Parts: sequence; C-alpha cells; structure tokens
Amino acid sequence: MERIALQKLIDWNNSTRRKPLIVWGARQVGKTYLVQELFAKTYYENSYIYIDCKKEDEIREFCSQTANAEKIVEYISLRKGKQINEKTLLIFDEVQECPNIISSLKYFCQDFRQIPVIATGSMVRIKLQRETHKRGTKESDKFLFPVGKINQITIYPMTFDEFLMNSNEMLYETIKKAYKSGQPLDNQIHELAMEQVYKYLLVGGMPEAVEAYIDEGNLFEAREILKVLYDNYLADMELYQASQEAVLRSRVLFQNIYRELNKESKNFSPGLIEEKSKTRDFATSIQWLTMAHIVNQSFQLKEHVTMPLMPDNESSFRLFLGDIGMFSYQSGINAASFVSSERENTLSGIFFENFVANELIAKEHKLFYWRGKASAELEFIIESDNKLYPIDVKKGRGTLNSLEKFSSHNKFECAIKVSKNNYGYNSEQKLLTIPFYFIPFVAKDLADGTMTI
Repeated sequence: MERIALQKLIDWNNSTRRKPLIVWGARQVGKTYLVQELFAKTYYENSYIYIDCKKEDEIREFCSQTANAEKIVEYISLRKGKQINEKTLLIFDEVQECPNIISSLKYFCQDFRQIPVIATGSMVRIKLQRETHKRGTKESDKFLFPVGKINQITIYPMTFDEFLMNSNEMLYETIKKAYKSGQPLDNQIHELAMEQVYKYLLVGGMPEAVEAYIDEGNLFEAREILKVLYDNYLADMELYQASQEAVLRSRVLFQNIYRELNKESKNFSPGLIEEKSKTRDFATSIQWLTMAHIVNQSFQLKEHVTMPLMPDNESSFRLFLGDIGMFSYQSGINAASFVSSERENTLSGIFFENFVANELIAKEHKLFYWRGKASAELEFIIESDNKLYPIDVKKGRGTLNSLEKFSSHNKFECAIKVSKNNYGYNSEQKLLTIPFYFIPFVAKDLADGTMTI
C-alpha cells in the first residue's frame, strides 16, 4: 500500500545534510513496511541490511555492549557476509529492545555519516529511558540520547487521503483536483466521497485493517482486526511501564476516551474514570499514552487568543484516540451504523472531531480548542504562517454562534467549517466551508503555510 510518508524518506535520503534517521510511531502503524518494503526495496534493492533487534539475539547482544559505530559496522558486515559502505542502507528495527543502538547513532553521525542508517521502534520506551536515565546505575552506564546527531520522523495511522489513495485512486485524484481548484464536487460524487468518509470512520487507518477492507471489501473483517489490535495495545501497557498501578491507570484511561468525549463537557474528567481522583493522578498515564502516540491531547485556549499558541490552563484538556477505527470500536456502536441510511442520526459529532484531530496531528499540528463564555466553543484553533484559523467541526449544518463570539475577541485569517456540506466560501464572514474529505489537504496546506482561499 502507498504511504505519503515515503516522500519524507526519499527527501532524507537525498539530503546533503543527512544524519542517521529514527522513525517513531505507535505499534502496528506501518513503520517497518514503510522503511523496508516501500523504501529499501525500491531505493536500495539488494544493498540494504535489515536487522530485527527482537529476533537477532547475537547482534542485539553485541550492540548492547558497545556504541562504537566502527565495531558495529565491522561485526554486522562479518555476521551478514556483506560489505557495508555508503551504498548500503542499515536498518535497525525494534530498537526499543536494544536502546544502545540509539546511543550509537551519535557515532554513526560523527564517524560514518556517509552510511545511511535508519532505526525504528517504540517511541515511548526510548523517551522514558531518555528522561529517567536509568536511575540508580553508574554514570557511565546511563542511556545517552544522540541530541543533534539524528533526523527524526513520526509515522501515524493512515490518514483519510491515504485510505482513499489505496482503496479508490480515481476518486482520490478527483477530490484532490477539486480541492486544488477550489471547486465543489458534483452532488453525486460528493455523496460518493462522503460514503468513503463513513467507511473510514469505521475502518480507521491501521494498515492491517485497511488492507483487509481493500482486499476483501469486508468492513466486518476489518472490524475483527481492530479488536485484536485494540487488545494488543492494552497488553503492551504491561510491557512498557514500571508499576502495576501505572499499567492499570493507563488501561482504564485508554478504555474511557470515548466516554470522556461523549459527555456535555468534553474536557478530561478524572472522576468519570475513578471516583474522587484528581487529574494529577493520571499525569503519568497521559504522558505515557501521548508519547506512545496512542492518544492525542488537545489544550484549551482562553477567550483572547495570543500567538504563539499556548495552553491557558494545562489542567483543561481533551484526549482523542490516535486511530479513528479504534475510537469507533471503543464506542461500542454497531458497525452497521456507519453504512446505514440512518447514520447521520446515529453517529454523534465526536466521531468527526476525533477524525479531524487525527488528520491535524498527522500533519504535525499541535491541538488546541477554544472555549468562550456561555458555552461558546470551537473544536480546533490552528496557527499557520503567524495567522489564526479557527476550525468548527459540525456533523450537520450547525450554527455560527461560537464563531461570532470568537471574532469579537480575536482577529483571524479565515474560519474553516468542516462538515458533510459541499465546498463553499463566504467572503463577508471569512468562512470557508469544506466537506470532511477535504480536511487532509487543508491540514497539509496549514502545516506548510500555503493556505489560500
């Protein structure tokens, strides 16, 4: 399957200032597939060496004893019977099993910069070791993160445009062309595109689930895969956390994201999860889940917004699940609801908010929302090219009361209403209406500072 992130690897490979690369991301989002199948096999063919640090015990043991890049290169060359030079791509997968490889990247950068090196693995375990530095160990044994000596990219579940690119390329190209030309789709094509949005809300972006849907055309098969992945995420929390209390709190927090959002105030409320608990009781779990890219955190902004965007109160925030398919699974809603004619009455607005949150995160946006007086609220506020873009997510038509209240306190370049409605622009209100299927392209333009109306 195609992944947009492939271009990032190509750009990295072609850069004259290339450093060793770390590819971060949650479990099962397609890191290995991207690096090995899409990138290495195409751009290095038979000139790459793939090392699975979980399975290749001898190499893992050797690398755990030294960060000396010269020794590592020599050992792997002899072990694999293959000369390693500037034309050889070295891939270290599952590096959370051997964090010392991450330390060695500093010396690959200093002494063997001509050799392309990619490391992939679980972000959370490395970051935790970076922060704790293995307390209680000798200074010389502490884990060293190669600050300034690496390039980094993060891989997310497949976004809606990637889902469409792989499941219906012709429709993808039609939508992309309409967006670039600033034109609404014909009504019938618009409805067809919205059908795909609803299917994506159910399937989500985990590659295994997407592939099952594309290969079998079976939404329910994709749903079964999501169940397994969801359970695997819960099981992983046992492996990567220090205390049993942290494990239990992380699990219960993860399992209650839908409930937290499906109440009048969508802000995180610890009492909903554990009676008489405080937000600080869940601080470690929130940090773990966000570092692992399993959960995305959005912070509240005060009435008058200033740039750069900063949370007005770090205890007021919302949490979204990193994959909309898992969110739909967690909700417990019947899968048929996403394809039935009654879906607009069945699906609440939070499905669409979680969907938009993930599309923004995948384009490296930080998440903020705005709450004014008298329940005025805008789901997302984006800063792009030193300009503000409030985003209103509506399941249906909705009203613009919140936008009017926001504008009385803040100047903005353009407000963006994301809904099931077709494309349109009201210059008097500075309001851009986009259908849900345009949000990946809008998110990219906002990230690149190339947003035009």
